[in-house]
Amino acid sequence: MSEATEVEEPAGKILLTGATGYVGGRLLRALESVGRPVRCMARKPETLRSLPGLKAEVVYGDVFEYETLVGALQDIDTAYYMIHSMGSDEDFEVRDRTAARNFATAAKQCGVRRIIYLGGLGHGEDLSTHLRSRQEVGKILRESGVPTIELRASIIIGSGSLSFEMIRALVERLPVMVTPKWVHIAAQPLAIEDLIAYLIKAIDRGGKDSAIYEIGGADAVSYGDIMKEYARQRGLRRFMIPVPVLTPHLSSLWLGLVTPIYARVGRKLIGGLKNATIVEDESARREFNVVPRGIAEAIARALVNEDRDFAETHWSDALSSPGPAPDPVIHKYGSRMIDSRVREVDLGPADAFRPIRRIGGSTGWYYGNILWRIRGFIDLLFGGVGSRRGRKDPEHLLPGQTAVFDPVGLLGLAYWYALYPLHSLVFSGMIRGIVRSGTRRATD
Repeated sequence: MSEATEVEEPAGKILLTGATGYVGGRLLRALESVGRPVRCMARKPETLRSLPGLKAEVVYGDVFEYETLVGALQDIDTAYYMIHSMGSDEDFEVRDRTAARNFATAAKQCGVRRIIYLGGLGHGEDLSTHLRSRQEVGKILRESGVPTIELRASIIIGSGSLSFEMIRALVERLPVMVTPKWVHIAAQPLAIEDLIAYLIKAIDRGGKDSAIYEIGGADAVSYGDIMKEYARQRGLRRFMIPVPVLTPHLSSLWLGLVTPIYARVGRKLIGGLKNATIVEDESARREFNVVPRGIAEAIARALVNEDRDFAETHWSDALSSPGPAPDPVIHKYGSRMIDSRVREVDLGPADAFRPIRRIGGSTGWYYGNILWRIRGFIDLLFGGVGSRRGRKDPEHLLPGQTAVFDPVGLLGLAYWYALYPLHSLVFSGMIRGIVRSGTRRATD
């Protein structure tokens, strides 16, 4: 570890890779909020350019196209390397190795002052393929001749992080869990806010040499402990039955059945859970002014932030598949279920939105009004408000009027899928009725 403590001049322009990913996207917002000049490199620049309020410069770049890296790294002081190939069907170790070498060479050629890299925490010779690859990437970057700060992190806890979403899916869906050995391996979960704080403070770290810092939260716990804490905060009763025979490979196949949305990357991640991810070197605590949160606070903040992020996210932002999305799309955002349907109409924005803002009240729902009234009556029988709220104004909507289904446990999911055929009928008819109404009004 480096012992350098001198303070350098503030960094100039920053290159951020991986800004379309979970950590990179959070880091981009944080960098802009503190006034850092940022250039984002992406294989699909249009994805970033469409973000509301974006101040950063956006350029095309691909770690497998060297010339694009040279262009993106021109006049860059500090570069964040936030790239991995775990979602690839190919050998991700080979791809990660090639990508890191290309980036490191281009950064050296362009005179980059510092690289900041987010790696994986783990010790010993018998590392998993995932952790071995992450640490090999850090070694390649450090050996480039460009001073590199490698932050090795344990599990990241935050709304939208892969580890947290896997835990959520398992706890929400399985009242009884058969827990293999890896569920009880020790880890040191780090809240996403604390990770972002470390990443930003690394920009101005003193010294001109490379260094590795191990970062983790305040508590050393296991995946099982995290599951129990999540269940406690969600008010769920969950039972865990430990078994010694379920290997990480078999667990990954089981994960694909229970949480298919995370299966490809999750299987590779589970392969790394044979290794404890505990901080053994406390240099980061001494050299960075960050006081990490404990697991209870990290989970609580993730659940609160999920509500805020959900409210600020447009339906189309949550649909990650490239190109035109199929219709309908059932997408999961946190524990919420989203049924998204789209129709293109040859109307101006005002004409297209007019029938939407009139939904409910005396206008009705454009399809199956009797079914909506029955649904309201059932809600009333179970102590809800039914259809008594009506509409205060037939033309104007108020912010925050969003219908959300947030299932609690396996019965909640069973309810959703049992009613899906009826929902599909009603919502398909509803959107057709909206289109007809908008078209008729515009014609009249």
